[in-house]
Amino acid sequence: MLDLKAQDRRCRRKIRRGFKRVIRSVDFINGKEVGLFQQRLAKYLGVKHVIACGSGTDAIQISLMALDLVPGDEVIVPAFTFVAAAEAVRLLGLKPVFVDIDINTFNIDPASVERAITDRTRAIVPVHLFGQCADMTSIMEIAAKYRLFVIEDACQALGSDYIIREGTGQLQMGPFTYDYRCTDHGIRKKAGTIGHIGCTSFFPSKSLGAYGDGGAVFTNNDELADRIRKIACHGAGKRYIHQYVGVNSRLDTLQAVVLNAKLPFVEKHSAKRSRIAAFYDKEFVSCMQLKVPSRAPHSTHIFHQYCLLCRSERERNALQFHLESWGIPTRVYYPLPLHLQQAFAGLGYRKGDFPVAENVAKRIMAIPIHPTLKRRQMRYISKGILSFFD
Repeated sequence: MLDLKAQDRRCRRKIRRGFKRVIRSVDFINGKEVGLFQQRLAKYLGVKHVIACGSGTDAIQISLMALDLVPGDEVIVPAFTFVAAAEAVRLLGLKPVFVDIDINTFNIDPASVERAITDRTRAIVPVHLFGQCADMTSIMEIAAKYRLFVIEDACQALGSDYIIREGTGQLQMGPFTYDYRCTDHGIRKKAGTIGHIGCTSFFPSKSLGAYGDGGAVFTNNDELADRIRKIACHGAGKRYIHQYVGVNSRLDTLQAVVLNAKLPFVEKHSAKRSRIAAFYDKEFVSCMQLKVPSRAPHSTHIFHQYCLLCRSERERNALQFHLESWGIPTRVYYPLPLHLQQAFAGLGYRKGDFPVAENVAKRIMAIPIHPTLKRRQMRYISKGILSFFD
């Protein structure tokens, strides 16, 4: 599914030199490379503040901690996604409220979000799934209407662009004032920079991957950035002076070396995945048994995953078995929606509550897409898939 060895060959010498510098300096935690990476990523994203941390899951949890939410407060998350967002909500004693997804983009459905809002709702966590952005204009309009925070989970979409439609507003919550300006039709903003807070992961398989876990939080709000920075370091602004109850979640300097070396390749790698996706589209578009990924009009797509929809779960499973015999790997992201997971059984959801998410989970299948995939490999993959339907 992913060839990390081939990707890392391009950066290997630079990374090794960086490792030697760090080892000689014994500057392992919050070293110079971390500060440099935060500056470079902030410039790339066009955002004021980037706070690096230990993982993408930590990034979401720290963001929630910075909002002064209290146990029982509700946070809306999509039912079809990786568990991290809902997990972080639950760990803080908050209540994850699941909503359905859009059948075409697999992203959170704004209409479902608005229907789920109650007097206990405090935040929305739209997840930019598989590499393209959710409908953030609609999400931000809903957030302004009901005075809610928005934390973007951009862990799978770092580098994708959101094309903003018209709209502008201001949201006042406690000591914080948030502006969102969408007045210039067609202006582009990077995923994770539209809501009040954005989060990403540097897990090795991501578009910008480290040699282990890592993550970051983005925001344009100075007060929130100060809180997040302190919470990520035991709630302290100065050593042994703790303003908040925090956590220990920092990006180590060796991982920052890797990320600094890889950051210049993000756009190039995203463009390569897009070309591979275009090849797959052309190969499969006439196959009536498969549905190729849809592109949202409001977002570019970096194709963290290329996911096909089969006609049924049975056919999907049979196709996977067939491809295994060809030596072609596949994955199911995700086989069971969150509202049906045992971990969230106490919330009272039942089968049938979110029909789109449940339907997609039964039919979806991801095939290899990574920037070092060769043309002959792409042709072999498409040949193997199409041969199943011959």
